[in-house]
Amino acid sequence: MSGINDFIDNEVKNNDVVVFMKGTPQFPQCGFSGQVVQILDYVGVDYKGVNVLADADLRQGIKDYSNWPTIPQLYVKGEFVGGCDIVREMFQSGELQSHLQAQGIAVKGAA
Repeated sequence: MSGINDFIDNEVKNNDVVVFMKGTPQFPQCGFSGQVVQILDYVGVDYKGVNVLADADLRQGIKDYSNWPTIPQLYVKGEFVGGCDIVREMFQSGELQSHLQAQGIAVKGAA
């Protein structure tokens, strides 16, 4: 199990923006993952998608890692931001964009 934790830790710490999702950014396998991908694409940030469907240990491991029961999960600069609902609310309020910028991540169409 620690191998999975190390893998997750490595992904989270070595990518400025990473989303653990069902499927890939090109082919999301669930609506919630698809929404998060659409939002990230819309704000124009570079991010990495990690497909939890590829590995059952990873699918459970990411839930344990964050203490968050659902997927997708968005991390920015090593910090857990939230799942689909939180990301969507933050996006709609403009908070997501300002959070990304505050972390030094370029977003498209930012003031």
